[in-house]
Amino acid sequence: MADFQLNCEGMNCPMPIVELTRASRAHSSGQTIEVTATDLAFRPDVEAWARRMGHTIESFEEEDGIQRAIIVLG
Repeated sequence: MADFQLNCEGMNCPMPIVELTRASRAHSSGQTIEVTATDLAFRPDVEAWARRMGHTIESFEEEDGIQRAIIVLG
């Protein structure tokens, strides 16, 4: 179970990444954030964001149009 859950379903680019950035700043290194999103650009966006910010994507899955990423903050 993630330390924090962030629901970005229904948000369009760039809002899921904007909200994820806000959430990451409010939490500490080593904590996990579970993000759900429906934006088609979410996967490439979150992968680029994690690389740029020094975070790790622990898992990524998609089911019924809902994408779920677990991110470990660096």
